[in-house]
Amino acid sequence: MDAFGLDGLDELVRALIADGRRVIGPRLRDNAIVLDDITGVADLPAGWGVDVAPGRYRVRRRDDEALFCHSAGPQSWKQFVHPARRKLWETTETGFEEPPPDNRELAFLGVRGCDLAALGVLGRVVGNRIRPFIVAVDCTEPGGLCFCASTGTGPGVRQGYDLALTERIDDTGHWFLAEAGTGAGERMLRMVTRRQARFDEVAAALRDVTAAADRMGRAMPELDLRELLRDSRQARRWNDVAERCLTCGNCTMVCPTCFCTTTEDVTDLTGEHAERWEHWASCFEVDFSYLHGGSVRTSAASRYRQWLTHKLGTWHDQFGESGCVGCGRCIAWCPVGIDITAEVAALAAERSGDDVDV
Repeated sequence: MDAFGLDGLDELVRALIADGRRVIGPRLRDNAIVLDDITGVADLPAGWGVDVAPGRYRVRRRDDEALFCHSAGPQSWKQFVHPARRKLWETTETGFEEPPPDNRELAFLGVRGCDLAALGVLGRVVGNRIRPFIVAVDCTEPGGLCFCASTGTGPGVRQGYDLALTERIDDTGHWFLAEAGTGAGERMLRMVTRRQARFDEVAAALRDVTAAADRMGRAMPELDLRELLRDSRQARRWNDVAERCLTCGNCTMVCPTCFCTTTEDVTDLTGEHAERWEHWASCFEVDFSYLHGGSVRTSAASRYRQWLTHKLGTWHDQFGESGCVGCGRCIAWCPVGIDITAEVAALAAERSGDDVDV
């Protein structure tokens, strides 16, 4: 395992750009940490963290200059591999024409374990239209809404990365442990001024990541979620959710694994040119379940039940794993603060006959 400082990280970014890649990473903008183009370490949110709670997200200054000690923001990497809107075809004088294939060379810098797992899920669902170079980052400071430890997706990164970093700030300075996960990662690592990490440095980083698992702000209940959702179809809890849920669809838009889309056809004023576009859709929309003259799920309770049952239950049947990676975005960006972990706990309590006040 190798180690390098801030200058080494800057070299890595420049090497990725020289390799012809557009580098995307976290940046501070509009009072949020968002994902955008970066050209060097100076663009990263040094010294910024976030405070999150149900229905709340605020950036704050930290006591140090850490670059990656902030929990999930309003965006996920989904937007780059599964665009919110894309053209499928357009008419021409000779017929129909598809847009050229997307050959963008991207590099993602700062991918957490939860989002790395989400990229893997999306790859199986929508296909690997783009294969970005992934620089993942171990999480050593989870946020108040994180629960990746209970979903098995963090805080340490798993498979699927080209390079994995662990950020450290101690009495020796500000530096990173680095481990290559692919041949491409090894090639880029050779472009960086680095040294071999000492055993005690590796051990300290491992302790930080392990300790982060015990500081999660939330936890998904440890039970068979498929079975719970199957048994809870008629649960009273759905009506309680319906009284609070605005069916705005925020949870599906910020979720890094929600992939549903719809299509629309548009024409110019003359009617001589037409285009078909695909864009994100949400199962919270009334028209999402429109079928043979009417919507199947007209109530808020039925739409929330559909979302949660698919996310935690039938997703296993389709893709062999849960659709939730424990990032906590749906809790932070819900206007009324509905908490997916609390709702699952309430359903479990109702099934067992216990009283619950969540």
